Amino acid sequence: MDGTGPVHPSLNSSYLPNALGNHDESDEEDEESEDHSLSASLLPQNSPPPLAVRYSPEDSYYLVYIIFFLMGIGSLLPWNFFITAKHYWLYKLSNDTHHSGKEEQHSDLSDYFESYLSMASTVPSVLCLILNYVLVNRLSSKFRILSSLFVILLMFAVTTVLVKVDTSNYRIGFLVVTLVSVAIVSGASNIFYGSIFGISGRFPMRISQALISGQAMGGTLSALASIADLAMAKDVTDSALAYFLTADVFILLCIITYLLLPRLAYSRHYMAAAAAATCSSPGGMSEDEGAGNKIPPLRPILRKIWLLGLSVFYVFSVSIMVFPAVSSGIQSVDKDSGSPWTTTYFVPLSCFLLYNVADLFGRIATAWLQVPGPTSKVLPVLVLCRSVMVPLLMLCNYQPRDHLRTVVFNHDVYPVLFNCLLGLSNGYLGTLPMIYGPKVVHRELAEATGVIMSFFLALGLAVGSALSVLIVHYI
Repeated sequence: MDGTGPVHPSLNSSYLPNALGNHDESDEEDEESEDHSLSASLLPQNSPPPLAVRYSPEDSYYLVYIIFFLMGIGSLLPWNFFITAKHYWLYKLSNDTHHSGKEEQHSDLSDYFESYLSMASTVPSVLCLILNYVLVNRLSSKFRILSSLFVILLMFAVTTVLVKVDTSNYRIGFLVVTLVSVAIVSGASNIFYGSIFGISGRFPMRISQALISGQAMGGTLSALASIADLAMAKDVTDSALAYFLTADVFILLCIITYLLLPRLAYSRHYMAAAAAATCSSPGGMSEDEGAGNKIPPLRPILRKIWLLGLSVFYVFSVSIMVFPAVSSGIQSVDKDSGSPWTTTYFVPLSCFLLYNVADLFGRIATAWLQVPGPTSKVLPVLVLCRSVMVPLLMLCNYQPRDHLRTVVFNHDVYPVLFNCLLGLSNGYLGTLPMIYGPKVVHRELAEATGVIMSFFLALGLAVGSALSVLIVHYI
């Protein structure tokens, strides 16, 4: 058995045995011909073959792969920039903002800010993904993607302006404005991600994998930017200004590259093939003809993907329970030494950077290794095993501790190891069901299935963030 496992007979025509790997042109043609025999069985007897059967253009210079990778970065970049700007939020929400920003000033607002941030972001996410599913056949994907990107850009511009506004006498007001901005950005980001992930379901799996890997790269870039700002910026507000301006520029880049996508032959080919499959389905119409202003059928999709969806839900529930609310509160046991490593850089490196790098490696690994397969019962078992990460991180040197006094793992190596395991397992076990989902349904349902899988992801984040508040209060 190779690394990818056998092809399941119910997978649609985007699922190839080596769809994520690098292979030469002759191998790709063989895989395409084998794959099209699967798709032919899904179409009515007298319908013309989809465009994918006739020819398969190349992804010249991997431009489509790169664009979806950038879209993946952009889909989580706002969230990652919000959660990794920890020193900035501590400064703005502290009891005394008339200091240099080098010392950490704490207040009730700053101590629980990560938990508030998680709740403000995930609840609107679930609601917006439900709305996205309802509108998937009513509003074009182009409209949903571009409008959500412009909303994200607008709200991030507001956040950038507030960096240089003195809010020391309006900390509650600043918190409310920030959480409202987070809620709007989160909702728009999930409409964007649900739509772009739905579109990626029309392509081979390597494109979905590029999108999901891009998300982890977004977290890695934001963590690196945060560390660089801490090292180079003399003032915390200057650091945050450069930080959020970087996000503004990148969101603008996402808008430009998305507009380039329809101009590429590779993307036009698979988009047209998906439209042909929709036309060939019973009662189907092309998107340009109004693709039925109907809500996609939910029951047949859930029959195929319910176990994959629950796996995604639980993976991200466990992750968000402890990241970043718990993991960012774990301090070095040698913090009193005054070393920059134990004071300034321990949390950015051990929590944010290591987690995101491990998450990135886990997602990239799915390009070569797709085990367990989409119907394996081993996958949900491995997902359940991740539950052990919650108590492991709780028993590290999280501070302050009000109830759970015992610190079992009283060494800096433990949070480093646990964050790496959390990120690696999140990346691998979270990506597999996400890329499997749109491939186990008929091609014309791939986009709607992508939106549903994104809903399971956002629901997991919402439940996990609510539980993270309880965990932080319990510790």
